[in-house]
Amino acid sequence: MRKLSMEELNRTDIDSFKNQEKIPVVVVLDNVRSMHNVGSTFRTADGFAIEKVILCGITGTPPHREIEKTALGATQSIDWTYHRDTFAIVEQLKREDYIILAIEQAAESISLQKFEIQPRKKYALIFGNEVHGVSDEVMQIVDGCIEIPQFGTKHSLNVSVTIGIVLWQFRQKWACL
Repeated sequence: MRKLSMEELNRTDIDSFKNQEKIPVVVVLDNVRSMHNVGSTFRTADGFAIEKVILCGITGTPPHREIEKTALGATQSIDWTYHRDTFAIVEQLKREDYIILAIEQAAESISLQKFEIQPRKKYALIFGNEVHGVSDEVMQIVDGCIEIPQFGTKHSLNVSVTIGIVLWQFRQKWACL
């Protein structure tokens, strides 16, 4: 087996990426502490070609050495904004007709594999703090909640791993519409 060369991967440049069609998904990071998790979010968002990343509260913002360490330049390709108040930006996204989904372990959550994407809808996926999850205030205004089933002794996955799993699933389901 031979690994593909960079030329064979045929990756798009940043300008072309900015103009290509994206899946109608924004990722909202609600008080994510780790700069490595923020950088990983950018890299994953680029990999699955989503619209935007919204950084909130204590979440670090580019430019930052630790974010760039894991983003590998994706902070240049992915559109992003910063908002101090997660609740306020989620309310704004609701007014812009996004379906607001927390990725959280909660009563009445829907298993990720059972969640059905609605055609022609936009989604805002909220990922929470590494210890406390999505804030209780924001949980009160979400339209739904998605959960990744787990089978081990730990109660959660790392937020960057969760983002990768969820965006992969959304990308797969979007391709089937």
